[in-house]
Amino acid sequence: MSGHMEVGVAGLGVMGSAIARRLLARERAVRVYDIRPEAVAELARDGAESARSPALLAASGVVVLSLNTADIVEQVAFGPGGVLASAPDGVLVIDMSSIDPGRTREFAERAAKLGAGWVDAPLSGGVPGAERGELTLMLGGEEEHVERALPVLGALASRLTHLGPPGAGQLVKSVNQVLVGCGFAALAEAAALVRAAGLPPRKVLTALGGGRADSALLQEFFVKFAEADLSPTGRVGNMVKDLEAARDYARSAGVPLPVTTAVAELHRWLTAAGHADADNAALMHYYAPLEVRP
Repeated sequence: MSGHMEVGVAGLGVMGSAIARRLLARERAVRVYDIRPEAVAELARDGAESARSPALLAASGVVVLSLNTADIVEQVAFGPGGVLASAPDGVLVIDMSSIDPGRTREFAERAAKLGAGWVDAPLSGGVPGAERGELTLMLGGEEEHVERALPVLGALASRLTHLGPPGAGQLVKSVNQVLVGCGFAALAEAAALVRAAGLPPRKVLTALGGGRADSALLQEFFVKFAEADLSPTGRVGNMVKDLEAARDYARSAGVPLPVTTAVAELHRWLTAAGHADADNAALMHYYAPLEVRP
């Protein structure tokens, strides 16, 4: 595909904005929409074309969604003035939101009846991964739609795996979040021990490197947790949503998730305490609440 390929992006939060900027950097023509005019104006200054409604993104032919919940995805895609509200035939929707697999399958079926394609492409790697074009994407959808999505997604990701029909990507994202969420809880406890002992976090990380406890999660987040660094890399509220989606699917499949359930409740407590928008390192509030500031 040429660099002149047009892409629409709906949802200009931290992640959606990073996606749009990466596409602009790769010389895509990008048209953007968000309910916040200031977010649209900021991307317009970077070279994007603004759209007054999601429906106006459909002219791009390919529309990326980066939204918080399944209800918002439904509204933006199918609601009045939505991407697929009028003349949707041939439009491809790439949903990079993290929502539950069941709703994704439903959306894909509705899109197909309108003559549109739907690919679920939840991501791992956060804003840094998007900025570098090194996201990990878990793809669900029909083969022909995934093939059509690849020129767009290839600008954003270094690892793309087509896992199966619509919803398959979202299910594997749930698996990813179970591992990450439970890993964060373990990191917080380990970091609390290091803080209590007054040990230097970076030396501890060096000592653990290469052993069985080593991981990308440890390397990226251990020092952040141990230093109670709450600079935003991911939101507590999003982790609650993702872990509860995993639990909902697990219940339907008869799979017990006792550890995930406990970790979801830890994050839900933080949400109840007003930390829904805080970074995941806010887990350190459990161990030294007076030393950590949101």
